[in-house]
Amino acid sequence: LILNTKNLLHIEDGAFRNLPRLKYLSICNTGIRQFPDLTQIFSMEAHFILELCDNLRMTIIPQNAFQGMNNESLTLKLYKNGFEDIHSHAFNGTKLNQLILKDNKNLRRIHNDALRGATGPDVLDVSSTALESLPSYGLEAIQVLNATSSYSLKRLPPLDKFSSLLEAVLTYPSHCCAFRNLRTERQNLLFSIFDNFSKECESTMRKPTNEMLDDSNNTLLWSAERKTHPFATDYESSPYSYSTIFDDSEMAGLDFEYDFCHPKVLTCTPEPDAFNPCEDILGYSFLRVLIWFINILAIAGNFTVLLVLLTSHYKLTVPRFLMCNLSFADFCMGLYLLLIASVDAQTSGQYYNHAIDWQTGSGCSTAGFFTVFASELSVYTLTVITVERWHTITYAMQLDRKLRLRHAVPIMLGGWLFSIGIAVLPLFGVSSYMKVSICLPMDIETGLSQAYILLILVLNVVAFVVICACYIKIYIAVQNPELVAANKDTKVAKRMAILIFTDFTCMAPISFFAISAAFKVPLITVTNSKILLVLFYPVNSCANPFLYAIFTKAFQRDFFLLMSKLGCCKSRAELYRMNYFSAYNSNCKNGGAATAPSKASQAFLLLSALEK
Repeated sequence: LILNTKNLLHIEDGAFRNLPRLKYLSICNTGIRQFPDLTQIFSMEAHFILELCDNLRMTIIPQNAFQGMNNESLTLKLYKNGFEDIHSHAFNGTKLNQLILKDNKNLRRIHNDALRGATGPDVLDVSSTALESLPSYGLEAIQVLNATSSYSLKRLPPLDKFSSLLEAVLTYPSHCCAFRNLRTERQNLLFSIFDNFSKECESTMRKPTNEMLDDSNNTLLWSAERKTHPFATDYESSPYSYSTIFDDSEMAGLDFEYDFCHPKVLTCTPEPDAFNPCEDILGYSFLRVLIWFINILAIAGNFTVLLVLLTSHYKLTVPRFLMCNLSFADFCMGLYLLLIASVDAQTSGQYYNHAIDWQTGSGCSTAGFFTVFASELSVYTLTVITVERWHTITYAMQLDRKLRLRHAVPIMLGGWLFSIGIAVLPLFGVSSYMKVSICLPMDIETGLSQAYILLILVLNVVAFVVICACYIKIYIAVQNPELVAANKDTKVAKRMAILIFTDFTCMAPISFFAISAAFKVPLITVTNSKILLVLFYPVNSCANPFLYAIFTKAFQRDFFLLMSKLGCCKSRAELYRMNYFSAYNSNCKNGGAATAPSKASQAFLLLSALEK
């Protein structure tokens, strides 16, 4: 034992020479800077243990560092050192039983060929290290893997490298999804082998004893002198095993001994939880197709609205200004869906190897910010648009109370600041975007996070109630059988019903299940919530550009005028231009009269212009 000698800075080469009876060597808490020469020990003991610990100035393990120590089973306890790098062929010439590298806080790299030339190890412990990857060679013999608190180890080598693994204790639950798939494949293979084994035995038992059965695939010799039944409970006592019946091709991928009576099952911890089940980001195949259609529709529709409104030569009115804000918010929602769909396509089938990078990285935080900002700004703007319409119709005869652009700008500035503030909070620990793969703030572990989620949901419900109340008042205002024809009245009602229905479809399912989850009584799984994410959550973002802009005559006029500037649709543009000037001249002539249009008629004309 060499312990607690901080002043020991160097051990000469050959200091440990020809020690055939040495069983245990410990060098701990010293000041040595270079890895000591251990290649001349030549121990003859069956189970040699080397312990190197608390040597904080020792930074590398060089090539062939342990060659010549021992020709039998070797346990290396190399923990709490200053190791940063383990070189190629570092363990060459050894028969490793256990390789313990835990608590080497600065260990960032193990060369891919570090285990080349070595047999084993059966146990590998890299817990509490800074490793970003495991070596791709030499993992086939590992039966126990311990990688707890290895937060930089976000990706695993290909699963076929762990052909003997029986137990894994890891840092991230998503990695256990990989081993769950491996376990399923192994079990399916074993059940297939066992089924074939049973069939072969049954068919062979019907043959006379001392008869040799020989075919192209299987060779089985039964002897009348053998009394042990092939299905004896003691596997070791049975002269028959699956390896005597099946050739090597059927045993491919099954490199560990298997006892059918006492099967070994691969175990992995920590198990995936309800928030991160073993599945891809979107979970369902049909959602993977549908989300592309929805996000392209949302992006294309809202981009078109923004382009037309911002390039129009007509005066920027309050409705146009509000529509620009709504389109931008819904465009951001489309970007969120596009980001989620793209990452899902890239990680499909192997999300477990990308989950940590995605959920803890800037990508998920960006996606989460986009969706919360877009959702809240969209709801806020929809509410302002509805209130503005109600205000315009209610005070249509009082021009001094008309909402001007100078009023709308600070109102929307407040909405932007509110939406940005709400979206930024999860980045500073109030809830979190990292909880689930779809990057929504679903963390309700603390009281503050729970209050945050409830605040958002309550505000959305209040906004929906305000929108419904305003549209009901608008409908009552324009419903005048003396001034408005019945069929026109029905059209107005239908338009309002569509607007309210799209809002309800978007808000109601999300709010209902989210509020129950916020009170820690979830009524739906994360897997099923992804259906809501794709089918209901973006409904407004897809529908708004059509209901509030594209289907209106004013937008169609602006669109064709813009296209005419590009050399397209000139006849349609000219038609809209003539209709506009005709309506303008007619309005000027009527405006010269002392009488003004009735309140209900004026309201209907305004509503038609905005919603048609």
